Amino acid sequence: MIEGKLTAGFSAVFSPFVLMLVVLILIAGAVIGSFMVSMMMAQRKRDIGLMKAAGCPNDLVFGYFFTEVLIVVFLSCVTGVLLGSLADLASTTLLGNLGLQAAQVSFDLWLVVIVFIIFFVLGLIVGVKPILEASKVEPARAISPFFSIGLRKDSGSKVVSKSAFTSRIAVRNLVRHRSATIKIVLCMSVVFTLVTVGVAGGLIADRTTKSWVEKAVGKDIVLVAHRDVCEQYRLLLREFLAGTAEAPFNYADERYSISDNLLNDIGSLVGNDSLDIRLVLNTTASEIQGITFGEETSQTQTVGDHRQEECLIVGIEPERALSSWFLEGRFLESDGVSETVVGDTLARIMFSEPLVQKMKIFEENLDVVGICIDPVNNGKVAYVPIKTLENITFVTKPNLVFIKIDPLANRTESVDQIRTLVNTQYSEFSVLELDPVLDEDRSFLGYIWSSVILLPLLSLGAASFCLIGYVILTIEEQRQEFGILRAVGARSNVVTNVVSRQSLIVLLSSYGLGISFGTIITLLILVQKPLVTPLTVLEIAGWLAIAFAVTFVCSLYPAVRFAKKPLTEVMRPA
Repeated sequence: MIEGKLTAGFSAVFSPFVLMLVVLILIAGAVIGSFMVSMMMAQRKRDIGLMKAAGCPNDLVFGYFFTEVLIVVFLSCVTGVLLGSLADLASTTLLGNLGLQAAQVSFDLWLVVIVFIIFFVLGLIVGVKPILEASKVEPARAISPFFSIGLRKDSGSKVVSKSAFTSRIAVRNLVRHRSATIKIVLCMSVVFTLVTVGVAGGLIADRTTKSWVEKAVGKDIVLVAHRDVCEQYRLLLREFLAGTAEAPFNYADERYSISDNLLNDIGSLVGNDSLDIRLVLNTTASEIQGITFGEETSQTQTVGDHRQEECLIVGIEPERALSSWFLEGRFLESDGVSETVVGDTLARIMFSEPLVQKMKIFEENLDVVGICIDPVNNGKVAYVPIKTLENITFVTKPNLVFIKIDPLANRTESVDQIRTLVNTQYSEFSVLELDPVLDEDRSFLGYIWSSVILLPLLSLGAASFCLIGYVILTIEEQRQEFGILRAVGARSNVVTNVVSRQSLIVLLSSYGLGISFGTIITLLILVQKPLVTPLTVLEIAGWLAIAFAVTFVCSLYPAVRFAKKPLTEVMRPA
């Protein structure tokens, strides 16, 4: 985006995604940080009890553990920004090796410092409350094996259930430890929301933006034009991913005009219904102010300025256009009218409210009736009826002709026939297949959204550690109970069954909340008119199911390890 890649329309989708992920990562970081500090204090409860029993005041206990958290947070933030900087360098190098000309901008040290400060302060803030609560615990309770910091037992909770024995124990423990259960559900819900936005939103945005490119460029399209114009048009399409400045080019040169004989020969070969004739020129477009009515005052007011911008002007026959753009407003309906549809980048940099303003080209004022997302010239393009453009420029011959290849025909043979005709009878002209250029644009978008999808997986890994910590604490708190069950003849897999049901209940609750909020954020906020196909839904469901399964399996590790311990070790206080 810094180097001019991505049109304004694509940036309008990508930028909110990045912003939303940053916000969710900050929230997830705060929740995970708070939970991890709670786990840390729970593991040090005996130390707290001994310090309080030796006469240490609360503020001294608080200061000691706050210093520990201060060190942990500092080391975590240093490690994080170092790994993040290395990942940034690696991704930039990877994209460069893939030929996508990734941005070679100077390393922004201040941005790293800001990120470090934000997470450092956030870590300290969320760590204060668990330490403050732990420092106020009475010595006798802290030393007692029946008390666990962070797993407060809520009295008066009854669970009525006719389910199996292990399920009743699992539900009862979750309800008894309501405060810790709510914390872990909240933690996992935020992370699953982040994963849903990243995975589901990323896949939907990937399919949607690729369809925008495909509709704008056209599929199974070949271009016939003068060899210089073909090369220039290829560069115009690559502006979307290369961001290179357009070199001056005189499209109005008579050498580039397509003769009637060439059009007739191509039409007789493929049929006139498969032809899209266009006239491309470049000029400086000017903004004309518009008039709107104020919503509150009901008075007229002027919008816009007198901005100017170099852009590409494309004359097109609306009824024969082979492309179908993603639009705001409408496309041109008939030839010969004084209307224009502007590209998304041109609309952003030159207009205040495009659809109520006009654009001036070649001393002619045109009504702006639509805004299209188009990779050609990276969105700095305007479409006008070809008859209108010919009348105001006096250039009466087109310089581009697009041909739609019949998808049922043999593509190679059809292209070879067109190429043979052009090479033998019109040697100065050439044939350009647009599918390879379209594939490059689609691959570029694919790499962008793949990087977005990978980001939430790191948070999912951190949340898995939180869930493992929660399971470890609940097992330690129920050590005596599990030992008694083992002593009266229960099998060792009872522990695994109970813990697996607890984890399953926590994960299902978090999963449902996270997916619901993530889907709402994706479909209602981040992606306009999303393209959702059955295959996309299956792919999203598959990835989210894998995330759920991996997290669930990870949560079973402490239970499996505890179940393998001998009965004497289980009964011994921790």
